Amino acid sequence: MKNSKAGILTPDYLFRMVGLCLFAYLFFGFMLMPCLNTLTSIFNTTNAAGQRDAFAVIRFFLAGNMKSYVWNSLKLAVALVITVNIVGISIVLLTEYFDIKGAKILRLGYMTTMIYSGVALVTGYMFLYAGDGIITKMLAETFPDMKTNWFSGYNAVLFTMTFACTSNHMLFLRNAIRGIDYNTVEAARNMGANPFKVLWKVVLPTLIPTLFSLTVMTFITGLCAMSAPTLLGYDSINPEIVRLAGSSTADEAFPQARAALLSIILAMFTIILLTILSSYERKGHYLSVSKTKAKLQKQKINNPIANILAHIYAYVLFIIYMTPVVMIIVFSFQTYAAVRMRKLDLSQWTLVNYFGKQDYSYLTSRGTYKTREGSISGVFSNEATLGGIKLSFLLSAIAAALACVIVVIACNYIFNKKNKKSGVVLEYALLFPWLLPTILICYSYRTFFNSNNVWYVGNQNLYFAQNVRLLLIMAYTVTKLPFSLRMVKASFYSIDEELEDAAKNLGAGGLYTFLRVKLPIILPSVLAVFALNFNSLFTEYDMSATFASTYGTSYAMVIQSMCREEGLYGYNINASGRRCASTVFIMIVSGIILYLVYGVGARDLSERLMAKKRRKQFMYKVTHLFSRKQEAVEG
Repeated sequence: MKNSKAGILTPDYLFRMVGLCLFAYLFFGFMLMPCLNTLTSIFNTTNAAGQRDAFAVIRFFLAGNMKSYVWNSLKLAVALVITVNIVGISIVLLTEYFDIKGAKILRLGYMTTMIYSGVALVTGYMFLYAGDGIITKMLAETFPDMKTNWFSGYNAVLFTMTFACTSNHMLFLRNAIRGIDYNTVEAARNMGANPFKVLWKVVLPTLIPTLFSLTVMTFITGLCAMSAPTLLGYDSINPEIVRLAGSSTADEAFPQARAALLSIILAMFTIILLTILSSYERKGHYLSVSKTKAKLQKQKINNPIANILAHIYAYVLFIIYMTPVVMIIVFSFQTYAAVRMRKLDLSQWTLVNYFGKQDYSYLTSRGTYKTREGSISGVFSNEATLGGIKLSFLLSAIAAALACVIVVIACNYIFNKKNKKSGVVLEYALLFPWLLPTILICYSYRTFFNSNNVWYVGNQNLYFAQNVRLLLIMAYTVTKLPFSLRMVKASFYSIDEELEDAAKNLGAGGLYTFLRVKLPIILPSVLAVFALNFNSLFTEYDMSATFASTYGTSYAMVIQSMCREEGLYGYNINASGRRCASTVFIMIVSGIILYLVYGVGARDLSERLMAKKRRKQFMYKVTHLFSRKQEAVEG
């Protein structure tokens, strides 16, 4: 009996039990309980007499203007499904299916939304089309009767998000269309079908599963939009939730409960859509292809008029995508006066928006001049922006790493318990945050942990002072768990089970086998997931705006607040120039990470070995040349 007990209490067993207990603590404490608290808070409101009125918020919703926020979000989501699919499908077809001149350059332009998004992307479009934007000013000079404030509200949000949300099409639809068997296309062409009929009858039906997933993702993105509606002045659900979360009963009637109700409405829409998507995927979609699959070849557009129109359309889209990027890069090297006036001065180039620091003198209301020392400062010489960069970098790195660690350990347990309910329960628990909009999770954290009565966090107020940073890390981590699980789980399928069996036959335990056999195999995929998570969190704005704390001000929030207060009392006089430089910095960071993931990280083993061999040969040549020069000097 003693031997059996000793056999149970192995390091593997203890590690597994500690891991399960820790995950249960995190799931119930940081996923389930805060969201349940938000749900119950809707029915705990009190009336003017101090009596509990469970349906007060619902009556307020039905009688007031809260319905308009839901309707506005729905209208935006439905419109985005149409516009994003039209633009997204067309840019993929133009670069991958049809033979368009300059397709490689066009592809780079269409993929620019992958290196800057959120606040950076919206401010880029505002830099061009806002009332004081470059293009708006040019149009106003040509058409004096033009309304300069046209780029605001619903139309501006729809325009901006249409081009911002096509990055998913360039990632997923592009891979799907490149995987089409060319033999099926060639067979249809041999039967006399023209290229557009082949596209409609053969190609597009095979893309329906991918298009359906992209449609659901686009609808949820439009429904939960935050950055564009906030900056462009459109009344949708998420900005209203953030506004109500920062309000009090002294300002308006039960704002917290109203924010909770809007969050639950978002969650209901998300759950319904994900349920439909899962049901659709379970039906299965199959395509009959030949035994020898042929690589897809680009189709020529034989009709000369159609060919010209396709090229014109392709390059018009290219201009729309590239203009904000080019203008932001160019203006990031201009003086603060040129940036504020949106006047390009090719005779004056400066690095002040990146590294410079200058004083600024201005005329006060009393008629005297006052000097603000260092008011004109660059991204890397301004204390506030440097603080935002450091904080966002640290929190994003910790959250991205924590999500990867949790998911890797969980996936190992899931694969070891394939035929047991515990593995299935663990997997669905990790996918639970996908059922909820990000704003609901963050709002739930803000209200639930803003108390000294939460026993399982040591009765500490996590929303107080620097504790909010821990809350941000947890919110970042939880929202990235589902995506990380899907990506890392796929990499576990590449592990040969015979390797694990061989390790066990040699006497290795489960923990040793995981660390020395499995982990090295999946490590490239894990690092790729870490990079993608970090990339999206580093420029994150929505979650930080929900917590709205001076101790948790992210990089994006710093830039946005500076632009909002630009020139006030002589401070942040070049906030617009600093914002341009910040956007360029974000592009560089995101571009490097994407290159490491989809460039270096996408290479197979043979390509990596060849690259390693070329590096060795290069280093050998360099050292050999250096040694020969050294011998010549000594001789």
